[in-house]
Amino acid sequence: MARPRKCRMVRCDPGALFYKPRGIPLRRLEVAELAVEGLEAMRLADAEGLSHAEAAKRMGVSPATFCRVLAQARKTVATALAGGMAISVGGGAYAVVGEEIEGGPDA
Repeated sequence: MARPRKCRMVRCDPGALFYKPRGIPLRRLEVAELAVEGLEAMRLADAEGLSHAEAAKRMGVSPATFCRVLAQARKTVATALAGGMAISVGGGAYAVVGEEIEGGPDA
């Protein structure tokens, strides 16, 4: 029996849930699914420049789990961009939390 997935903490809902190449009708595109926690992992590591340890702490997961989530998200985005695919953001095991608990309960 598999262990249940731990809920990942996400600080903000994505502003947009769908991206597609310009000028190509959606019916002609394949769609890559990007989990919300994957987008959050890329935001923390790539946009904010946090270390994997700090980003993992903010998401409430182990550094190893954070690395797996980040690697999968980067692969999904790279595959979509290189293949001219649309990207749908959604799904996953996550909970949206407010900025007021930025450092967590131990801060």
